[in-house]
Amino acid sequence: MKLRVAYVEEPPFCSTAEDGSATGADIELADLVLRAIGATSVEFVPTTFGELLAGVDVGRWELNVPIFVTPERAEVVAFSRPVWALVDGLVVKAGNPKGLTSYSAVVEREDALLGVIPGQIQMEAARNAGVPDARLITFADQPSAVAALLSGGIDAFSATALGNRAIAVTHPGLEGVALDSGGGRAPVGAFSVRRSDHRLLRAVDDELHGYIGSDDHRRRMAKYGIGVSEIDGVAG
Repeated sequence: MKLRVAYVEEPPFCSTAEDGSATGADIELADLVLRAIGATSVEFVPTTFGELLAGVDVGRWELNVPIFVTPERAEVVAFSRPVWALVDGLVVKAGNPKGLTSYSAVVEREDALLGVIPGQIQMEAARNAGVPDARLITFADQPSAVAALLSGGIDAFSATALGNRAIAVTHPGLEGVALDSGGGRAPVGAFSVRRSDHRLLRAVDDELHGYIGSDDHRRRMAKYGIGVSEIDGVAG
């Protein structure tokens, strides 16, 4: 059985290595789970975030790497059980020259431009906090947003706090800022499949049920900086 999995460039979850292979926490988890349910071949297909839901819906691939679960997305695809819980974060220039420590800080700093990717939950979170659309600069993918931040085209980029730490590691001129979740449960992410693909979803869920939060799972995810706070909220 051959299965295709779509991913986007978002280290440490997914990225393309120099040899063209896919790597990252979500890639490793997908490969492990799919082979455990009988896949003899797993092909990882790079795409853009905007193509994930439509691509799996029309059968260009069978599975998407984990993305945040929302009611709107659940109308298009079927989600597996959650595999991580992540808070938002900003990535800014080193030293955070405009003091952008929250979406509210972006609102208050009227000359601050915030980079976002359309369709990701951070764009809606920024809007809900009051950041005007005129100061939300959209990008097709994370590398484009990071390039704009480095060149001064934007003042911050909003994604997951964990992912932004990975960006800062590879770009010494940048730093990550975690945003407070407000005391509530951090948003969760899950694999997604075509809504009619009940058999694949059940098989993936059955495998995840016994694996998420296990010692092996924690050991594998720790390599990518994914630890207790990201796993305990979805384990068990």
